[in-house]
Amino acid sequence: MNRYPAPAQPIVAEMEKAAEAAPQRAVAFQGAPGANSHIAVLEDQTDALPLPCFSFEDAIDAVRDGRAASALIPIENSLHGRVADIHFLLPESGLSITAEFFLPIRYALMGKGDLAEVKQAVSHPQALGQCRKWLRSRNIEPVPYPDTAGAAARVVEINDSAVAAIAPPGAAKIYGLSTLAEALEDSSDNMTRFVRLARSGGAIPNEGPVMTSFIFEVKNVPAALYKALGGFATNGVNMTKLESYQRGASFSATTFFADIVGHPDDPAVARALEELSFYSRSLRLLGTYKQARPRG
Repeated sequence: MNRYPAPAQPIVAEMEKAAEAAPQRAVAFQGAPGANSHIAVLEDQTDALPLPCFSFEDAIDAVRDGRAASALIPIENSLHGRVADIHFLLPESGLSITAEFFLPIRYALMGKGDLAEVKQAVSHPQALGQCRKWLRSRNIEPVPYPDTAGAAARVVEINDSAVAAIAPPGAAKIYGLSTLAEALEDSSDNMTRFVRLARSGGAIPNEGPVMTSFIFEVKNVPAALYKALGGFATNGVNMTKLESYQRGASFSATTFFADIVGHPDDPAVARALEELSFYSRSLRLLGTYKQARPRG
């Protein structure tokens, strides 16, 4: 599905053509050319052919349909929290998490006029949130758009000096905009974590620590979550992430997404997962992959 602004469409078409010729090298990402996800693909796999997709669902479909070997999806940001609802996207997709990648995030304001003229900044809600203090200090109105680099292309279409885009600095050159300000992010250590999704998990390297991601739904009984997680504490397994979600409209049960350090075949991890399974209505492993950054 292609709903990109007109200035982005020829670039997208060229990238789609290259990926179609060599799908084994194609890596799907959400966004227009120049987005942070595009940058992440190029830095994560230098020989990859980035395949732009308008939505996260489109990126996952590209992998499921064989048009791409994998997809690189942002799942959390150090300043603004959750990015993609991986707990909704992954379980029904049939894909596995095979790797993680961390990208430092930098933003610039780009437009057709001068900074003093800018009244609105268009960008992805995550980018707007990560630059919230900068925008407030200059009384610039944030305007949500599905993608950062796509917002830059949209600003070209609008052609109004009062409307600028917040996007990665390289997007200005791609779409012929002027860079009006740089380093907009509220913190210099702004970082986004991506996960690579593929049709099969592949072999997990034996050297170095690994991560395992899974989702589970606890039984609707008192202290179920406390009991379900007790096995990780007693077996010394480090849980680095735990998020809760409501699925459906009943609000009768909660689904949790979790990351732990370790392999399911490790005795301690196996015991912890067995105890978790006992107190859960469902448990699904999403992938085991090499740790990209130390935890703890």
